[in-house]
Amino acid sequence: MVRYMVTSALPYANGPIHAGHLAGAYLPADVFVRYLRLRGEEVLFICGTDEHGTPITFRALKEGRSPREIVDEFHEHIKTTFERAKISFDYFGRTELPVHYRVSQEFFLKALENGHLVKKVSKQAYCEHDRMFLPDRYVIGTCPYCGAENQRGDQCEVCGRPLTPEILINPRCNICGNPITFRDSAHYYIRLKDFEERLRRWVEKQPWKPNVKNTVLSWIREGLEDRAMTRDLDWGVPVPLDDEDVKGKVLYVWFEAPIGYVSMTVEHLKREGRENDWKKFWLNLDGETRVIHFIGKDNIPFHAIFWPIFLMAYGKYRDGEVEAEWNLPHDIPANEYLNLEGRKFSTSRNWAIWVHEFLDAFPADYLRYYLTAIMPETRDSDFSFADFKVKINEELVNNLGNFVHRALTFVNRYFDGIVPERGELNDLDREAFEEIEKAFAEVGELITGYRFKDALKRVMELAIFGNRYFDHQKPWKTAKTDRVRTATTVNVSLQIVKALGILLEPFLPDASEKIWHLLNLEELKRWKFEELPAGHRVRRATPMFRKVTDEDIIHFILRYMARENTEGARLLLDKYYKREEVVKVALERFGNEDEARAILKSLYGEEIPDKTEKKKGRKEAKNMDYVSFDEFAKIELKVGRIVEVKDHPNADRLYVVKVDLGGEVRQLVAGLKKYYSRDELLNKTVVIVANLEPKKLRGVESQGMLLAADDGKNVALLTPDREVELGAKVR
Repeated sequence: MVRYMVTSALPYANGPIHAGHLAGAYLPADVFVRYLRLRGEEVLFICGTDEHGTPITFRALKEGRSPREIVDEFHEHIKTTFERAKISFDYFGRTELPVHYRVSQEFFLKALENGHLVKKVSKQAYCEHDRMFLPDRYVIGTCPYCGAENQRGDQCEVCGRPLTPEILINPRCNICGNPITFRDSAHYYIRLKDFEERLRRWVEKQPWKPNVKNTVLSWIREGLEDRAMTRDLDWGVPVPLDDEDVKGKVLYVWFEAPIGYVSMTVEHLKREGRENDWKKFWLNLDGETRVIHFIGKDNIPFHAIFWPIFLMAYGKYRDGEVEAEWNLPHDIPANEYLNLEGRKFSTSRNWAIWVHEFLDAFPADYLRYYLTAIMPETRDSDFSFADFKVKINEELVNNLGNFVHRALTFVNRYFDGIVPERGELNDLDREAFEEIEKAFAEVGELITGYRFKDALKRVMELAIFGNRYFDHQKPWKTAKTDRVRTATTVNVSLQIVKALGILLEPFLPDASEKIWHLLNLEELKRWKFEELPAGHRVRRATPMFRKVTDEDIIHFILRYMARENTEGARLLLDKYYKREEVVKVALERFGNEDEARAILKSLYGEEIPDKTEKKKGRKEAKNMDYVSFDEFAKIELKVGRIVEVKDHPNADRLYVVKVDLGGEVRQLVAGLKKYYSRDELLNKTVVIVANLEPKKLRGVESQGMLLAADDGKNVALLTPDREVELGAKVR
């Protein structure tokens, strides 16, 4: 039986996690692992904070704090953020543990013993002003490959090429900004050419993504140069040698960081009382382990070139009777970059979606759903607030949430919450079970092929099928004439709901858990469909999701983006909203009005007048014609769902729509063609005047009226801001 060792890139413990990180290396790994667990596979999901190297020391230097304070703070912050995002690591460790020091130093000594490390004296960056050697990230300059300015001395963020300070154009100190010099310093280098041919033959056999494979082979064709494995730093894993030339120096972070996957596995299994089990995951004892590293594309060289070479440089692991090669990566599915509103994420300019802040405003499933739907698997993708709103409202709420709610509502309304016995199946009933079976097979195949976007889309197609099935079978009609047919429809609908409860688990664990709760199930989920038995009692329907409103998005931008990036927040708000909308949300949603006004002033450069809206409202009220309460009370407003949209046979500007009110379906004529397509209307939740006298409009009877707002330029249908039962009265 195949076992899986799955890792996600170790995040630097020098700052929080943003949505680009999550979409690149952590969410895809979590979807993959959750699927494996449902299948009953043996899998270990390991990650942790990378707590050494210049990102940590640089932040500590800038803030006047110790590196230890920085890593302790952000280890806990990052760990908590992942937990809130429902990333299900088996163990989330850190590289500031004794076991990591020991294993990293062992790797270094083995590579030295095997003749793959050589000591060289070379010119290293030095700042005369600060009187210190400068590690690569402490040096900035122009990339010699693509010409990008202000690139650090370890890697170009634009072209992705690894760099060293000595090849930068016009290098300068990233601390004080002064030009740097170079001084002699001794370091140990790994002889990458020792492994060039072996690495090439191995990579050519791997079924990796083209972006990973092509990057590695391109590097090999250009020739691999020796690379220093030690650094002039005092924070990190000490070089384990009694050598005055490297006294006080540490191992290069990109040498010891990937070793963290091994050391964290050792630590985790030791804590579980399985001290020697790490070997079956990392040593090729039986050929049954697949090591899979989920990373972003900027980490490709380090995971697909350097890390395999470090494993090769160690040689065979020997311990008593155990003698085995290390398991090289089976796959390295690297994702591309996620942008924000058409611009690259910039943490320094706060042009980013910080995960912990987003989860303060929206449920974890919303973030997981949207990031999976736009996941940058083969090319860069873009996070758009407008698209986020559409996908959540139209797909999660109107499609998935409505279907689950309809099925649960009908079983409670007509069968007292008991799953009814099925009668004879018709063709569409049989097709429903075929769709369930195909969904399990196809979603699983897509996940194991790292096509997570397509896998999620396939799950949602089953929910779409469920709605179409329900609409076609019309249980609101058959409930009056054919109880057996209604029972069959409700039974089959609940089977689709149960299938969705399993299929959604890798993607939306909270939604999956809600479905399991609504179905009143306790058994563990497995990647296998077993029918919900007749006679089983389910719970009453409750809304699974709420819609995302413009106010939600405005509030998020004001609360979390405007403070540190006023210009970016202003551009974003101006792109989507009128100033009056922004002011209204700020004054209504912020608990502190002074704080709201301060943010608005920073955005618009002027004070917001007091009581402007109230005065305007009083003025308008004077010219308004009033109706009595008794007159208004005669109007019956109900919530419904559009289940059919057709063109009016005698009018180019009209639709004929059918609206499900829970216990009945009404036909309405609506002049919405100018404002809505048929697809936009289908499955939309609306409010209608239910007791309006029926009237023929251009020869077609209309049995009510849709409510909509009309500003003279556009028309917007009124919809509830959260899910309620169809037929609910508006009061």
